Amino acid sequence: MARKFLYVIAGIIVLVLLVLLALRLFGLQLSRLAFVPGEAFKEQPALATDAYASPSMWIARPDIANNPAQWLPINTPKNETQNTDIAVFFVHPTSYLTKNHWNAPLDDKEANETATQFVRGQASAFNSAPNIWAPRYRQAAFGAFLTDQPEATKAMALAYRDVLMAFDTFVAAQKPDTPILLAGHSQGAMHLLHLMQDRVVGKPLSKRIVAAYAVGWPISIKADLSALGLPACSKPDQTSCVLSWQSYAEPADYEGVVTLFDAQPGLTGKPRGDAYLCTNPLTGGAAPEAPATANLGTLKNSADMKAGELVSGGSPARCDAKGYLLIGEGPDLGPYVLPGNNYHVYDYSLFWANVRADAARRMAAFSAK
Repeated sequence: MARKFLYVIAGIIVLVLLVLLALRLFGLQLSRLAFVPGEAFKEQPALATDAYASPSMWIARPDIANNPAQWLPINTPKNETQNTDIAVFFVHPTSYLTKNHWNAPLDDKEANETATQFVRGQASAFNSAPNIWAPRYRQAAFGAFLTDQPEATKAMALAYRDVLMAFDTFVAAQKPDTPILLAGHSQGAMHLLHLMQDRVVGKPLSKRIVAAYAVGWPISIKADLSALGLPACSKPDQTSCVLSWQSYAEPADYEGVVTLFDAQPGLTGKPRGDAYLCTNPLTGGAAPEAPATANLGTLKNSADMKAGELVSGGSPARCDAKGYLLIGEGPDLGPYVLPGNNYHVYDYSLFWANVRADAARRMAAFSAK
């Protein structure tokens, strides 16, 4: 019986190793099979023009009870200044992980719960300005980012129309001179970049932008950055600038992601293929490399994602030649590290306290102008 048990355990270990090997060798192909929708894209009507007047269309808004954006880790310092004159618009990353549809239904329970968790763990880094708005939207499915099928482009465009409508409602709700901080992650950051093209570049609103945290989405320095109307942040107290990073533990394997992204033209219409914008969140862009001692606190969530604490001296960070942020071996933050040592899900968590301090510093600098 004991020998049979050992054979079973050995078999399980071999199976796990084979799965990990398959993910390493064929990760993108397997992911496509698992996540890319098989149905035809179904065009959907635009939301009602006043859709975002309803609190139910927002995950976070100042008048929402139990606002997840106001959550804090249990050991967050409490002696900070509140930036009550600044408004934050945050776009959550992809939380619709099934392949049933190209776009998430607004009433999908699992996607909504996951999106709320993202807002709790990411947008909360900016709540030294409590006026945070984070919309629900018909996000493109995760599989749309793994394929070059035309359906994927249509799904992203549909999602962006919702985000743009939400942003217009958000801006209309603020005083005419209210400073605005933009933030997002992954798909949310992608929509944020298009929003900047449509609503910030060359517009009076550009003078009100504190900073734009477009995290977890590649920004080509040659083909994207100049289309955003704001420069890259190169100093920790700089305002009206853009920050971006993509986190990988070492050894990092991002070739598949690079191939997929660089195949598309940039926001300027020029081809990509150059380095990406990499803002080291430990230095605010002042230097490309910093040791773990500069990390003020990594957010480590509880298993149910409802509680969390800050762990100091977490990961170091350095920008490599391609523009990826390398974090050494990488800490154990949970089971969601993607193939290739990709810490994408944890882009904010890795540097949560630094992001919070960075945002507060830029808000103060903007208010002092």
